[in-house]
Amino acid sequence: MATALTTDKSKVRREWILGVSNFVCWYRRCWSIPSILLLLPMLILSSLFTFCVASQPIPSTVSHTSSDPPTPSLKPTQSHVNPQIAILITVSIVLLLALLFAMGFLFRFLGCGKSSATAQPDQNKGKDSGVEGEGFARKFGWEEIKVVTKDFSRVIGQGGFSNVYLANLSGSSQGAVKIHVGSDRLNQVFKQELDILLRLRHDNIVKLLGYCDDLEEGAMVFEYVPNGNLQEKLHERGREVLPWKTRTAIAFQLAQAIEYLHEKCTLQIVHGDIKASNILLDEHFNCKLCDFGSAKMGFSSAVMPPSCSRTKQVMIGSPGYTDPHYLRTGFASKKNDVYSLGVVILELVTGMEAFCPEKGQLLTSIVAPSLRDIAECGAEEKVAELVDPRLAGEFDLEEAKAMLSIAALCLHQSPTVRPSASQIMQTIKEKIPSIDFLFSPGKDCH
Repeated sequence: MATALTTDKSKVRREWILGVSNFVCWYRRCWSIPSILLLLPMLILSSLFTFCVASQPIPSTVSHTSSDPPTPSLKPTQSHVNPQIAILITVSIVLLLALLFAMGFLFRFLGCGKSSATAQPDQNKGKDSGVEGEGFARKFGWEEIKVVTKDFSRVIGQGGFSNVYLANLSGSSQGAVKIHVGSDRLNQVFKQELDILLRLRHDNIVKLLGYCDDLEEGAMVFEYVPNGNLQEKLHERGREVLPWKTRTAIAFQLAQAIEYLHEKCTLQIVHGDIKASNILLDEHFNCKLCDFGSAKMGFSSAVMPPSCSRTKQVMIGSPGYTDPHYLRTGFASKKNDVYSLGVVILELVTGMEAFCPEKGQLLTSIVAPSLRDIAECGAEEKVAELVDPRLAGEFDLEEAKAMLSIAALCLHQSPTVRPSASQIMQTIKEKIPSIDFLFSPGKDCH
């Protein structure tokens, strides 16, 4: 008799344990892990209930003869459980189960809602998002690239190792398709640039719409920026002269894009080739930084110079814009971009090219004596002499002085003295009122 009763107890316990275990496994597959913690109260109560049920004496159906000795109770000291308590425990378990189902569905609903919300791009907060951009870029097939470019019929730009073609995308929208051609090293450059661009979303960085990596010639599809680049607007003859307000706005927006790369990306980025020809201008003359073929990702301060590397490092930058400290040491850092920004600011103020191939002169060398005089004694006549004569006096002298002072700090020989992009932005905000329109609705740089 004792053996039968023990077997019944074990069977009840096994059935409950198996049932609860199966439920937990199923519940874990259906909903999130934190909701499983809600099962703990139910498991505790179910264990108590199992113990109570198993501890109930099982009535014997076998009749005893007068000669049979009475069977002693297995647990003579155990008191009987009140049936009302058992009912209360059962009802509690049912209510807990219903609550778990309800909360499970709630977790699932909120999880789906959150996922769908984060999957949509926030077009109005591109400046600060730092959002990984892979969900925004569409993958094209090579045949699609040929169709949208009309078999590469119209070239709108050329670089050292790439061509840019006009593309007709869906509806009436246009795009620019950049094709990398060349060696295995250039294919690696394409992959590196694509990896960086997929992570970027900012109003002042050209937007990647899609890409194709089917063949050796990689393709990237960008938004179409109709007003060309800053190099053309500033230095090509016959072009409309950029007003002073437009120039200060471009300087601020470029600093804003650099601040985003240096400080607001998850993996901080050094652009490595900031120059006037890599600054595109949209229909409202807003700045759009492009060409990340020389960019490096994850640099917080510096990397080892070429002499310390197993493989030869290709020097980055362009004549007239490259940081002399980088040329001397091979250390790439954020301050390389700050130096290049200083050169662009000089171009915006003076209207002169960063490097003149015919004369072999650097803009930084030409203006260096005047910048020293301005820094030391604030000579206003020197400021007026440096400002682009094509502006015909249509500029603010104090603002021009502030711009030249910022450029001088950016061009300092010691990288540690150079300001950060965020400091440059703050100085421009404080000392150049002509950019105030950028912070009002319907901004227009031109």
